[in-house]
Amino acid sequence: MSFVYKHLLIVFLITILLGCQLQDPNKSHGIAFLENRANKLIVNKSNKNDVIKIIGQPQIKDDLDQNSWIYLERVLTKGKFHKLGRHKLKENNVLVLNFNKYGILDNKKFITKEEINKIEFSDKITENDLSQKSFVQSFLQSIKQKMYGNRKKN
Repeated sequence: MSFVYKHLLIVFLITILLGCQLQDPNKSHGIAFLENRANKLIVNKSNKNDVIKIIGQPQIKDDLDQNSWIYLERVLTKGKFHKLGRHKLKENNVLVLNFNKYGILDNKKFITKEEINKIEFSDKITENDLSQKSFVQSFLQSIKQKMYGNRKKN
């Protein structure tokens, strides 16, 4: 009897182990498989309704120009053992779609994680004259800070 139980136990363990899949634990945000869906869109042929059927509603619409739609895909996975399980960026894709005035897809641009890293941003800072305080306002605020600062000490 023990011979049958041993073989039955071995078959049971093999079945359980084969049922386990070793997959990366992924956390995704945005549209899954964005590149595959973007490949289905044809410039000068697809319209806004086709895009909504294939990808869905846009995540970002330009406020000034309603004919510019942006879709995002971001996938995080767990790092290796030596990274102590910190999240690692696996995919970070952006799809920018521009439509003409008739709603036909005029231009599509798919940007991958590597291309995003190559984009250079300006380091210039814009001065805002409207938000700067007058001399009286800054003087009154400094007095207020001193007044409330002395209250906390006592």
